Amino acid sequence: MKQTDPIYKEMILYLYKNPLNKKQLADFDCSHKEYNPSCGDEIEIMIKFDESGKIIDIGHQGEGCAVSQAAVSLLTEEVKGKSKEEVMSLTEEEMINMLEIPISHTRSKCALLGLKTILFCFDRPSNKTN
Repeated sequence: MKQTDPIYKEMILYLYKNPLNKKQLADFDCSHKEYNPSCGDEIEIMIKFDESGKIIDIGHQGEGCAVSQAAVSLLTEEVKGKSKEEVMSLTEEEMINMLEIPISHTRSKCALLGLKTILFCFDRPSNKTN
């Protein structure tokens, strides 16, 4: 496990209170909602692609713990400008490393919920509801 620096704990709490990209997109190409029944975290992600297939906008909605909300905030920033293939190549380890704090086995579902949601969105691009 990594040594936990207090500044990274502060970053998690900051992102929980001030999430990045927490918005409803008016126009999107795919969306998906996931739920973690073990803790109640819920995330919906909406993605808009440009004509070359790169993510030009992404938004998320939902509620959850500080870890899930910080993780989805960091993830939505990380994937902007990337193609579906680049996003699909992200690993669980890379996602957890974005948080820069130790994540227990029980909290890993919280940390990975955003990644799981995006990957399901790509598996079902016809989820467009607008």
